[in-house]
Amino acid sequence: MPDDPASAGHKLQQLLDIMARLRSPDGCPWDREQNFDTIKKYTVEETYEVLDAIDRRDWVDLRDELGDFILQAVFYSQMAAEEGRFTFADCLDAINAKLIRRHPHIFGDETARTGDEVLKLWDSIKATEKQQQNDKPKGLLDGIPRAQPALLEAQQISSRAARSGFDWNSADDVFAKLEEEIAEYREALATGSAHAAEDEMGDILFTIVNLARFAKVDPEQALRRTNAKFRRRFAHIEQRLGEEGKNVSETNIAELEALWQEAKR
Repeated sequence: MPDDPASAGHKLQQLLDIMARLRSPDGCPWDREQNFDTIKKYTVEETYEVLDAIDRRDWVDLRDELGDFILQAVFYSQMAAEEGRFTFADCLDAINAKLIRRHPHIFGDETARTGDEVLKLWDSIKATEKQQQNDKPKGLLDGIPRAQPALLEAQQISSRAARSGFDWNSADDVFAKLEEEIAEYREALATGSAHAAEDEMGDILFTIVNLARFAKVDPEQALRRTNAKFRRRFAHIEQRLGEEGKNVSETNIAELEALWQEAKR
């Protein structure tokens, strides 16, 4: 059942009060010592813990992790309020106004019938906002943060460029580009240049991100699923070898491959 708005608001205020108490002069020493930079690593950790709970479909854990995730925003806004910069209420005002402003097809007279049309409208409104905030011209990709995982950055770069019209015509064109990049990677390996090999590998990965976009597959989630699958299969190999008193490093590749195939089955 949906939360009672009054109850949810009361509990949010309780969280804000708790955070203020922890940061007060007679509050928690650890919480008082934190600043914007020291908290960043916890924000990253909590983000990935939310994703992990979703991947495992552990809804109880997801509930708890979302609470930790919300705490990050409360922590930042409390520190900002102490410095007289903004409050948590200001953050809520900002996101409420932004959602209404960037959904004119819901709250205004614009029309958007598909998800792609919504994204194009969103980008157009966002570009206008940026221009109004600063008269200096900005590039289409300037708003994409660099301080994020490279795979996610590549997703955002390729998607935004594609929505502007800079894109391949079909997935077949991306496959052709991938083959081209693999050939260039082979050439780089042949030269023995580590820098060239790294550069060409980056091109391969970026092209694969675009291939995933054409297939409407989230490459980050796809890789996370593959990582989890590899963990399960490798654990099976270790268990089977352990039953025979062996370990992976003492086992030949043929036997390891046989156990890998067994794990797949």
